This record gives sequence, structure tokens and C-alpha cells, in this order.
Amino acid sequence: MSEHFKHVQNTACEYFPCHKNADPGSFNCLFCYCPLYFLKNCGGNPGWRGLVKDCTGCQLPHAPGGWEAVQQRLLQAFADLREGRAPVTLGPTKAE
Repeated sequence: MSEHFKHVQNTACEYFPCHKNADPGSFNCLFCYCPLYFLKNCGGNPGWRGLVKDCTGCQLPHAPGGWEAVQQRLLQAFADLREGRAPVTLGPTKAE
């Protein structure tokens, strides 16, 4: 099976590459909007501005191996849901 579906580049995008210090040669635009954003512990390296997740410094979904990393993290989150454990998502915690 081909693996071409794991990598897409949109070099015509006015923001390409949209993350600072990203390698334009290997930058993957497939997850332009990260499907892991809703997870507090997404596996990437986001910054925080209060309760706002800032992913501008994260290249996890855009770097080589990003497709696999996203799939693994989503599989983990869905497995947690099936077991009755809700993943920790964004927003205030009960202690706040």
C-alpha cells in the first residue's frame, strides 16, 4: 500500500511553512489544524497563554513521523474513552 496519504505540502499557502524554524523540505501540511489540539497532553510541545494552548512552537504533526505520532495519540485517547476514562482536555480543571 502506498503511503502518499501521510504527507501533503501546500507551498502556495501564504503561511507556508507556518511554524518557525520548520524545514520547508519536509514540512507536512496534512494536519494544518492539529487533531490533537483538544488534548491537554497531546504529545507535542505547546506553550500556554493562560488557558489558551499555543502550538506555534510545535512541529509534531508537521515533521517526519508526525502522521504516525498523531495516529498513536488518537488511538490512545479513543482507547481511554472505550475503557471509561475520559482524556484530559483543554479548559479549566475542577480545582480551578
